[in-house]
Amino acid sequence: MSDLDRLVARCRQGDDLAWEALVRECQGRVFAIAVHYLRDREEARDAAQEAFIKVYRGLDSLRPEAPFLPWLLRLSRNCCIDRLRRLKVRTPERPVSVNEALDAASGEPTPEESWLSGATRALVHRAMGALTDKNREILLLHDIQQLKLEEIADLLQIPIGTVKSRSNRARIELAKAVRRIDPSYGVSS
Repeated sequence: MSDLDRLVARCRQGDDLAWEALVRECQGRVFAIAVHYLRDREEARDAAQEAFIKVYRGLDSLRPEAPFLPWLLRLSRNCCIDRLRRLKVRTPERPVSVNEALDAASGEPTPEESWLSGATRALVHRAMGALTDKNREILLLHDIQQLKLEEIADLLQIPIGTVKSRSNRARIELAKAVRRIDPSYGVSS
């Protein structure tokens, strides 16, 4: 049983300290999803708060054997989509960097920070902003949020083969965007 699963079990028993720890552990991921969809930090904060309220109220409805993180991210994504519908706005065309999407709440590295480092991080952030929404979403869920392909398929309600092909296309598009930004990147001297 993972630390996250232990926290969830304690939350189900009414442990307020466990709830605080769970929110601290997951708020960066929820906020990253919200910024990805809403493209506005204030709207993303509101959506993240709304998602945690729904998690708190619906925690007992999660099957004990079901993984918590995919459920949390699905709920967060749905809150964002509902918020967009309520606001009756389209997602702005301005690109949002992955760096802006992550609001690290604790001193521990986020999944993204463990994925990238230094100058490469800045380059990849710029390149992520140039991707299509679908491709950015797949990379965010798979490579940054570290969800399994099956979990992404369930979350997006698409076949796993579609997830695999989108993931492959997204990585190709990312590589091309990186090369457009820095043609010398990856070239050995």
